[in-house]
Amino acid sequence: MYDSNEKDIITKGHTGSKKTVILSFDDGPGRALPELLDILGKENVRALFFWQSRLLYGERPWKRVIDEGHIIGSHSCKHPNLPNLDYAQQYRELLYSKQKIESITGTPVTYFRPPFGQYNTDTINVAQDLGLTTVMWRIGSMDWELANDPEQITKNVVSNLEDGAIILLHELKQTVQILPTLIKEIRAQGYEFALLP
Repeated sequence: MYDSNEKDIITKGHTGSKKTVILSFDDGPGRALPELLDILGKENVRALFFWQSRLLYGERPWKRVIDEGHIIGSHSCKHPNLPNLDYAQQYRELLYSKQKIESITGTPVTYFRPPFGQYNTDTINVAQDLGLTTVMWRIGSMDWELANDPEQITKNVVSNLEDGAIILLHELKQTVQILPTLIKEIRAQGYEFALLP
């Protein structure tokens, strides 16, 4: 479980009369994206995708992501550890990422997730100066460490469910493998899937 005392960082979505969670996927767009979209489409689930703009080319299925109701946010350009950079360097990194995603997709980028989940005051200020809302997560699936034990990904998420939680996943083969089960088990706990506004 992760939380932040920073008022300008989101770790949860809005809570209401129904229990909801938000799925988010980092580090794309990659090879697993079409399969993830197939599953999300079949299950009628919308998600947040935080992309490294260096991986985004016109041939990637970005149009499908938008057409199917998902949201694309920035995960920087080259995935640096931002606190190691000064304000000007962080600004260039996020600006280029935002501009490239917007130029290819034609859709405004309003959400940003720091690489490695690492940030400092400059990071938050840069994001605000670029009109970006910084989004972290409440539940880390640890999917990037569990290629050999994918069932544990589901356990990590389901055992920590709470209303409004943003769930951190990645565009990985093992995540594709467990995603149908994960969605089913989240729903079995009485949760629905939502997006940030």
